[in-house]
Amino acid sequence: MFLKNAWYVAAWDHEVSNTLKQIMVLGEKICIYRNSRNEVIALDDACPHRKLPLSKGRLKGDQVECGYHGLTFDCAGKCVWAPGTGRIPSNANVHAYPTHEKYGLVWIWMGNPAMADATEIFEIEHWGDPAWGINRGQAMELPCNYLLMCDNLLDPTHVAWVHAGSFAQDATKDTPLRVTKTDNGIIVHRWMMNVEPAPFYKKVVPFTGNCDRLQHYEVRYPSHALIRAVFTPAGTGGPDGPLHKDTFIMDSLNFMTPTSATETRYYWFQLRNIRPDDDALSAMMTEDVQHAFEEDRAILTEVQIGMTNKTTPHIDLPIDGGQLRFRRKLEAMIAEEQAVDIKMQQ
Repeated sequence: MFLKNAWYVAAWDHEVSNTLKQIMVLGEKICIYRNSRNEVIALDDACPHRKLPLSKGRLKGDQVECGYHGLTFDCAGKCVWAPGTGRIPSNANVHAYPTHEKYGLVWIWMGNPAMADATEIFEIEHWGDPAWGINRGQAMELPCNYLLMCDNLLDPTHVAWVHAGSFAQDATKDTPLRVTKTDNGIIVHRWMMNVEPAPFYKKVVPFTGNCDRLQHYEVRYPSHALIRAVFTPAGTGGPDGPLHKDTFIMDSLNFMTPTSATETRYYWFQLRNIRPDDDALSAMMTEDVQHAFEEDRAILTEVQIGMTNKTTPHIDLPIDGGQLRFRRKLEAMIAEEQAVDIKMQQ
């Protein structure tokens, strides 16, 4: 169901403190907190004795004490104290998950800890560049499978109907799409030439008149997306050559963390190449984007219900090519990972 040997977002960094907290990732309950060195610790949220969640216990220094019988675990998940006079059972430990902080996010590795490599975390091109502004909002709870949101982020066409008042324009209905397969994901993209800027972007592009617009929708395995919007004065765009000096670029970063088979936590922020210190612009963009995401949430909520309760098969269209390629590759990666796990257990 899920690819485990991969980095997922566990939380915004400000959501994790020196208080025990339960989060859900890939259907697994995890106890997460910060130790005295401000490091993020993530443990299986179940005491091995009677399975009381460790998040219902208490912190004793950097160690977690179970609230039922006091079994105590260090930051690596090793049980260092148990009641009674006998030795601590060798199987009293809990699993510890590797974590890493980057981009204001806490990342967690759900698979084999020996394979966790923080250099493999999604690389963001303009992060920390003082010439680029940033806006972000709170994580969103989506009542749908994470792959439905991945589908949505490989689908430039849906904006014509779902986001008519923000991202849409006539050209988004039928301009042909190009699909590119990369080593780590799928890109669906297209240039729309000499068109009026969409309503959301008309308020922020640094030029007037028509534009050439690039929609770059990229999703990387297992569930991370870069949506790049490029607007340049009409006649200056296209895949070849340098962009105009007044080109507006917005990179929307999207990280989908499956919490269960039918629920997803969605983290996002955006980088733009104009007015980096304009707080009013950032606030406006955040508000408008959150409104658009609510439109997505309303649609995907109903799609999940429809797919769960369908009585006839659903169909695919030519515009679904990128989504289908992404799903097939991810399914193969999950199957390969599970086969390796079975072989190692034999």
